[in-house]
Amino acid sequence: MSLPSSMSLSSMSPLLTYVLRLADDNLIAAQRLGQLIASMPDLEEDIAVANVGLDHLGQARNFYQYASDLDLEGRDEDQFAMERDEREFLNATLVEQPNGDFAQTQVRQFLLDAYQVPLYEAMTASADERLAAVAAKAVKEARYHLERSSAWVVRLGDGTAESHERTSRAVDYLWPYAGDLFHRDDVESELVAAGVAVDPSMVRPSYEAVVADVFGRANLAVPQDPYARTGGRTGFHTEHLGHLLPEMQSLYRAHPGATW
Repeated sequence: MSLPSSMSLSSMSPLLTYVLRLADDNLIAAQRLGQLIASMPDLEEDIAVANVGLDHLGQARNFYQYASDLDLEGRDEDQFAMERDEREFLNATLVEQPNGDFAQTQVRQFLLDAYQVPLYEAMTASADERLAAVAAKAVKEARYHLERSSAWVVRLGDGTAESHERTSRAVDYLWPYAGDLFHRDDVESELVAAGVAVDPSMVRPSYEAVVADVFGRANLAVPQDPYARTGGRTGFHTEHLGHLLPEMQSLYRAHPGATW
């Protein structure tokens, strides 16, 4: 059984907290994409969304395995993924947002991809060799993800009147949650100073340049509202994560300790 959130968060080292944030982003992104399998508009997209979801799941596993090595409570990757409750998850609020229509799914993925590519590129130079190694593998996948999601955002935004309207609506809805990706607190500040973590402010210029380029080609306006819905990094989530976790964790919790 997992410990209450306040105990777990206060007892974790800054490095473990940071690694869990990276892991949780990818796990929740993978779960959202997994919900779409067998419901995409064509077979090619069905296979593509499954592959992208598996990439995120693989990245999550690599980070959770490192977290397990760091954890003084001895939790393994399955326990991190399946036994923690909503307040113990540290993912950005963006990735937990619902799939919605096809445009919303692609915009959510694009915003995540535009962030993860420069994040992983910078992380390959981390003073932490384990993080650098995970990032070196993950960045190759992230670049493919960004190429794919960018193409879809351009195609939808610069497509029919309806596809443009839906994509524009998705941008307006998701934009405040993307701000949570750039949250920085004392945990990250300490690790940035040590050369371990990536400073979010160093990622933002590349992110903004990619967003401006893709949105420009998609005939979409970059929102100017500075409001950002933060809190996910410290366990304060939207209602959507509370619905996602029971679905994701139900089988594991119904049969604790079961193996294939």
